[in-house]
Amino acid sequence: MVCLSLLLVAPGVVLAQQVRPTPAPADTARKAPIVLHDVVVAASKVQESILKSPVTVEKLGLRELRLTPAPSFFDAIEHVKGVQVITPSLGFKVINARGFTNTTNVRFVQLVDGMDNQAPHLGAPIGNAMGPSDLDIQSVEIVPGTAAALYGLNAINGLANFATRNPFTSEGLSVQQKTGLNHLNDRSTGVHPYTETSLRYAKVLLVDKLAFKLNATYLRGYDWVADNYTDINPNGNATTGLFGADNPAKDPVSSYGNESSDRSNLTLGGKTYQVARTGYREQDVTDYTLQTIKTDGALHYKLNSRTELAYTYRFSSLDNIYQRSNRFRLQDYRVQQHGISLNSPVVQARAYLTRENTGRSYNLRSMGENLERSFKPDAMWNREYTAAWNAATQAGQTVAQAHATARAAADAGRLQPGTPAFQDRLRQLQNINNWDRGAALRVQSDLIHAEGQVNVAEALRRRPRGSFPQWLDLLAGADHRTYVVVPDGNYFRNPNPGKDPLQDNLTYSKTGGFVQVGAHLWQDKVRLTATGRADKNDYFSTRFNPRFTAVYSPTQRHNFRLSYQSGYRFPSLFEGFSNVNSGQVQRVGGLRVMSNGVFENSYLRTSIDAFNAAVTRGVNTGGLSRSQAITQNQGLLEPNTYTYLKPEYIKSLELGYKTALLPEGRLLVDVDFYYNAYRDFIAQVEAYVPITGTGEVITATGNNLNAIATALSARASQSRYRLWTNSKSQVYNYGGSAGIRYSFLEGYQAGANATYARLDRTTNSDGLEDGFNTPRWAYNLSLGNPDAYHHFGFGLNYHWQDRYYSQTFLVNGYVPAFSSLDAQVSYALPKPQLNFKLGATNMLNKYYYSFLGGPSVGGLYYLTVTYQVL
Repeated sequence: MVCLSLLLVAPGVVLAQQVRPTPAPADTARKAPIVLHDVVVAASKVQESILKSPVTVEKLGLRELRLTPAPSFFDAIEHVKGVQVITPSLGFKVINARGFTNTTNVRFVQLVDGMDNQAPHLGAPIGNAMGPSDLDIQSVEIVPGTAAALYGLNAINGLANFATRNPFTSEGLSVQQKTGLNHLNDRSTGVHPYTETSLRYAKVLLVDKLAFKLNATYLRGYDWVADNYTDINPNGNATTGLFGADNPAKDPVSSYGNESSDRSNLTLGGKTYQVARTGYREQDVTDYTLQTIKTDGALHYKLNSRTELAYTYRFSSLDNIYQRSNRFRLQDYRVQQHGISLNSPVVQARAYLTRENTGRSYNLRSMGENLERSFKPDAMWNREYTAAWNAATQAGQTVAQAHATARAAADAGRLQPGTPAFQDRLRQLQNINNWDRGAALRVQSDLIHAEGQVNVAEALRRRPRGSFPQWLDLLAGADHRTYVVVPDGNYFRNPNPGKDPLQDNLTYSKTGGFVQVGAHLWQDKVRLTATGRADKNDYFSTRFNPRFTAVYSPTQRHNFRLSYQSGYRFPSLFEGFSNVNSGQVQRVGGLRVMSNGVFENSYLRTSIDAFNAAVTRGVNTGGLSRSQAITQNQGLLEPNTYTYLKPEYIKSLELGYKTALLPEGRLLVDVDFYYNAYRDFIAQVEAYVPITGTGEVITATGNNLNAIATALSARASQSRYRLWTNSKSQVYNYGGSAGIRYSFLEGYQAGANATYARLDRTTNSDGLEDGFNTPRWAYNLSLGNPDAYHHFGFGLNYHWQDRYYSQTFLVNGYVPAFSSLDAQVSYALPKPQLNFKLGATNMLNKYYYSFLGGPSVGGLYYLTVTYQVL
């Protein structure tokens, strides 16, 4: 961000110790070339040269953040080599690397000064909800690829760490105002304003002893609109010749209340028709007003010149759209974090508590479904539809005309969007915490985390007469995490024996530790490290993760790297323990304590759909009675062969080369290649249990196949489940990235990077593995200078990505290729320290979808004014 150019230089150290640098001249960030000795910490949990990092690590420092035309540092991550970003909302972006992206990316970790900023019940962050503001960001370090050996938990696709500014080295008052607009030429809405106000104040109270900082941000705008109305059930009535607008089972992507669970098979005129409820558009059932309130404060105390103790508090309140398998309106959603950290050359430790309250949030799909059912239950609506269809055909209407007439008759009196009655009903359902009848999301959860690491080698060297070898490194660490969920009766219950399901809090814990040994050989030309990690989860046996790395540096400027590592991911809270009805399908956590008995007695929905389609085809075109068609096709039913959850596992091999060429390292080149093997993907499977009229399970003992088939041919005689389980497939993917960055003339910087990702093969494919959801090719081009002419600067970024196949529980299909041009022009007044930045993202306003089921993203045009008072 341009605003950052006016702030004093703060330490570049993250996770480990902080080193107070010598103050630099004001224009250093503008004109300095790439620094050969720039350091990173995230890759190995110790300070090391970015050139000699043993795994790929990308860094955005003050210079890069000043040049970016993105409206925030978080948005700038989209242009980093090897990183993929999708946009479920203007206020919620998802970072991922190396494939298998989804809207709740539990495989990629976000840290702020080393503290996880995930929403506890999700196991993943909500964009930058708990992150720093642009006024307080110091640098961003990104590790694409697994980092589980050092960080454990869900860092199997990578991590990002956001380092904030230290109040000891960045005093003063900063004020920033962003004003802009979006939705130009939007087919779904008119132009809307965008505004963000940020303040930062830092002060040293006791020289070299006590300092504090305070930050506050208020953002308000209008979210991107999900307006994809492509029918994802176009063949629902293929056997009757009804397609397009005549299809009575239409299921538009961005419409709710007409999904598969909202369809009925109606026998009309001797044929079976699939008929869906009418449903509501997403923009009918949500408020797209976007609002974020963020505050944080920190108190830092120096025990000595190199040991610092800090307490940090963060709070955020959100109103925006969030997406998992379904889309949600987050409203009065609140998350806060208390953290304490100790940093020294020998010991780093931190402990933090994150508290989450979903406020008055609600599920958009459940809202659409229950708006329909609260107006008229399915059974009544179907009766009226049937009667009107029969009357219409008897009056001489065609089949297609009769379906339109029947829908209009059954929908008579339906709640209409925008009317007072509709809004009243929406507010009522928003407060009903039962997705069979309402839409509320009411979750309260905590995350309690403590960790510490000791630089054993440094400690031994500091002892009197310490003789630990200088060429040898030794680092050890341990961590513990506990999740605590308050049962809400809809989303979570306590399933453990002897516990009250609705009164006793549910806890879920994990403990782990690592040891890392490193050696510097051959006059520091070879660096070898070996890391071993062990993690124990409440519901799983101990898992071990090794990491081996080698860096060969024939000269200071040329560095070759090789690494091999593995990683486990334990199921998140909602994967292990969720227990909620969503669209008349009960989504159940995959731990045995949650789903005992369901796997053994259920049948795969894919086979049930094929069976019922064959039954319908036999009735409509084969001249069979329904019972004959059931008997003839019952062999299509497949018992559920999946079972209870296991941890996900990855093995990863990476090669890389990084060099800084030309005087002062003005040309930086970085190339990497990786090959990954995954097994036991944590995914979802839909399976239905056949039941009798009294609710008893029909088991597959004896000669019950016909009874089972008859039950599974009708919705009323089956219990429907969506179960978290593991794919049986082993999946291999590979790819790489290459980037160059060139500093030339007086302050100019040009960059280009390209990323390639490919799903290699899938053995024993069962279709359950998460969708790869990643473009094969993506590239970024950039050019900028923060002081090109008399305090005027500029920045340009061009992004292009290939089309890719998107596979989610919401919708499957191809995401078209798209490109986006971002640009900014800045002007800096040195006295007073006032800065102006006029910018735009997607400047040409070519609307695109970053994934299917998400919103249409257009241009955002803004002016940022930043004032710094020292």
